[in-house]
Amino acid sequence: MTIERTLSIIKPHAVAKNIIGKIFYRLECAKLLIIGCKMLQLTPTQAREFYIAHQEKIFFKNLIQCMTSGPSMISVLEGENAIYSYRQLMGATNPIHALSGTIRADYADSLTENAIHGSDSSISAEREIDFFFNVHELFSK
Repeated sequence: MTIERTLSIIKPHAVAKNIIGKIFYRLECAKLLIIGCKMLQLTPTQAREFYIAHQEKIFFKNLIQCMTSGPSMISVLEGENAIYSYRQLMGATNPIHALSGTIRADYADSLTENAIHGSDSSISAEREIDFFFNVHELFSK
């Protein structure tokens, strides 16, 4: 049993659709504990820094616009194989390819407005969690 942590971001357009509770319910049903949570609106500088790995990609400008268009709900999830479990629950990045019943299949509007973000590896998870949270803001069981 490997207990991991991963970052979750409910993106601005999903927050605007008032589906935070629906997404949190799915996380909890999947036995992912929410051990830290905050709502904030990213500045363009924060968004560019957070998504720096994508800066050369064609969708980068749209991603930054999307992520700064309103508040996001940022959480740290903890659980057994949390990174893999959350990514399975999220579904494919492109909602057209997301399996039925995944968060993106149900709530994403487009490839850019795909409802949520999740860390893709333990290295990313550590960097991303540290970007938004300090140790005193996380409450593990």
